[in-house]
Amino acid sequence: MDYVVRAIDEKAGILAFCGRTTNLVEKARIIHNTLPTASAAFGRLLTASALMGLMLKGEKDTITLRVDGGGSAGIIVAHADSKGNVKGFIGNPEAHIPLNQKGKLDVAGIVGSTGTLTVVKDLGLKEPYVGQVPLVSGEIAEDLTYYFAKSEQIPSSVALGVLVNTDGSIKASGGFIIQLLPQAEEKAVASIEEQLKNTKPVTRLIEEQLSPEDILKNLLKDFELTFTARHVLNYHCSCSKEKIEKILISLGEEEVKDILKSSGVVELVCNYCKKAYRFNEKDIQEIFYT
Repeated sequence: MDYVVRAIDEKAGILAFCGRTTNLVEKARIIHNTLPTASAAFGRLLTASALMGLMLKGEKDTITLRVDGGGSAGIIVAHADSKGNVKGFIGNPEAHIPLNQKGKLDVAGIVGSTGTLTVVKDLGLKEPYVGQVPLVSGEIAEDLTYYFAKSEQIPSSVALGVLVNTDGSIKASGGFIIQLLPQAEEKAVASIEEQLKNTKPVTRLIEEQLSPEDILKNLLKDFELTFTARHVLNYHCSCSKEKIEKILISLGEEEVKDILKSSGVVELVCNYCKKAYRFNEKDIQEIFYT
């Protein structure tokens, strides 16, 4: 089962999030039919959104991460709410290149590093919060570390990983975010840096069947962690016929009827779940005249 946890050591000034996302990323891979490198890039961003969803406080709050690095993967988007529901899409699910110099999937190679990382938080206010930073590597974890430092002024360490089987399926996926609160002491910083230096890749820990709780306990063994939240994760799209009808209305009657005339049917496909919605002439009449 995929889930994320939040833990804190208030005295030491440490806040941490960790999640296992293997099944979620596998479901996304199947829906979007991604090739291995695209799966790794897409899975990392989905994992990040799941972790950051746990940072949200309001029941209806949502967060959207958007990476546009100029690479062959195109634009990658991941969206999560505060209840563990995650969805996303990748511009080019067939983006795939040879392994990098370290023998790993070349995520930075298909993401690119000449664009931006955008974070949009809808907290139920008049306008959503939007933070944007230039990409520093295209590896996504490093880019998020930079985002937290520059846009939210929170020193953070972000690790994200996706391990792909030889048949293209997802073997292990997950990640963690460790943040320093204002009261954090120098010795806490030194301890975290030392542990991160010596820890295995997060996918290896997940592959070894360590739970998100165990991963944080091992990473932060010098701290007294209190686990304050746990959310089960699910790849879930909230699209519906009613929502698609509103999109058609926004396009305008004339444009919709032009599509109907040339194609005989109006079809819209959801970017997130690939479900197709088809409308015939009778459906269009009902949408615009009832």
